[in-house]
This record gives sequence, structure tokens and C-alpha cells, in this order.
Amino acid sequence: MTREDAGHYAKKRSPDKPLDRRLAKAVGDKTVNGEIACAHAEMISRTLHATMEEVGAVIDLMEIRIRRCQIGLFGYPRERFPEGRAVRPADSVPPDLEASIRSSLVEGKISCKAIWKIAAEHRMPKMSVSSACEALKIKIKQCQLGSF
Repeated sequence: MTREDAGHYAKKRSPDKPLDRRLAKAVGDKTVNGEIACAHAEMISRTLHATMEEVGAVIDLMEIRIRRCQIGLFGYPRERFPEGRAVRPADSVPPDLEASIRSSLVEGKISCKAIWKIAAEHRMPKMSVSSACEALKIKIKQCQLGSF
């Protein structure tokens, strides 16, 4: 969604699906000024044994903005990050990391979930993997929370 869509996140979700009250309470508890950090959404997912997509749907239905994407793509203060993104292209990409990234591509793009998996396998920060993707000019699609 674009910045112009801010505050209208529920539009991308089915109106027929009821709000999960258990997840809604957890999301509400971690929301500050109408925003929730991606890391808090992940923690809610793990703690309440829900999928990231389920948590993302609740966040959208509650019209809450996600901030501080763990792979650096959105939700960062524009005072420090003019584009709202924290990720920058890596100076270099080790061959084994590039191979892992390229083997995870679907139609030339990589998913957020694949980046998290690669980061765990290589024992490195998620942001380092997305930085490598930026250097390789690989687009990242399919946010686990459904933001993009």
C-alpha cells in the first residue's frame, strides 16, 4: 500500500473474516501512537501460536501502521531515513549468501519469509540479507504481515 493509503489498511482484508479478539488484545497492548513494530508482531505470532499473516490481518483491521520492518524496507523515521527505509545495498555479497538468495527466488523476486530463513541459516541479521538483496538488485515481495 502507498502512503496515501495510510489509515485504510482494512480495505485489503476480507470484511467477512471476524477479528480475532485474542490477537487484537495482544496487538493493542503493543501499539503505541497507532503503530506497532514488526518485531512486536513477530513476538505476538510466536507467543500466541498464530501465523504472521493472521497477526498482520488483525493489525490491518485495527488500522494500525507497522513500523520498523525487520528487513529495513519501511517504517523508519524520515528525519534519519529520508526514504523511510533503513536498508542500504551491501558493499559486497559473499558467494555462499548470493547462492542462498538466488536459490530462493520465485519469478526473480524473494519473499520476506525466505530472507528470514536465509538469515537464520547463515546466522546473520535479517537486515544483512536484505542489504545483500539490494546490492544484487533483487526485489523483495510478500511481506509476512501482508504490508506489501
